[in-house]
Amino acid sequence: MEKSIESIWKQGFLAEDALVAPTLNNLYKQKSIHVIEKFKRMFRINQIAIVAGSVLFLAVSFLIGIPLMGIGFFLTLSSIVLVNRKFSRTLSEIDTSENSYRYVKAFAHWLKELVRVNRLMARFYYPLFFLFIVLGFWQFQVNGKRWGDAITHALIANDPGAALLLGVPVIIIVSVLLLMLFLAYVGGRIFDWDLTVVYGAVLRKLDEINTDMETLRNERVETDNRDT
Repeated sequence: MEKSIESIWKQGFLAEDALVAPTLNNLYKQKSIHVIEKFKRMFRINQIAIVAGSVLFLAVSFLIGIPLMGIGFFLTLSSIVLVNRKFSRTLSEIDTSENSYRYVKAFAHWLKELVRVNRLMARFYYPLFFLFIVLGFWQFQVNGKRWGDAITHALIANDPGAALLLGVPVIIIVSVLLLMLFLAYVGGRIFDWDLTVVYGAVLRKLDEINTDMETLRNERVETDNRDT
């Protein structure tokens, strides 16, 4: 009985002695390389956009009188880019001459480590971004008067006995710290959302390829076990 196309596909996948294997593996390899190369381009463009945006924001922050916010954002974003540049170098070292299964697995391992490190950083940089925003608005001036001073005077006028620390109402310091702790707690989740928004379509396509290869590979193993 002639073999069906499906059986040829399953038996040929990753089988070195099957005549159809080189063609089949090459199709998966080209497909996986295409998706991963698209991710690389998006990742590179994203890093460039972060650098350009941080430099522009730094310049604007000095022009509008909130340099603390600009400096804080610039330093934090620069640190994120530096860490991810190391990941870019290790990504370029993945051997594309490997078969499609090993290539996708190597990329998946790289991506898992990238997500782990960035999720960890997110628990620090989201609270820092919030702190820099508060500092920026605190020192922002309207008609020669800082917003921070106006807020402090308003609180003291409402509650003359309000506790101060370095001239700042303690209630504001405590509120900011609590919100920073909350952002530290949900920072990883915020990063996951960012990752889905930016790279979601590409990662879903890669998951489909990985699932297909795993299924075919497992079916091939099951077939070999039954034959023996």
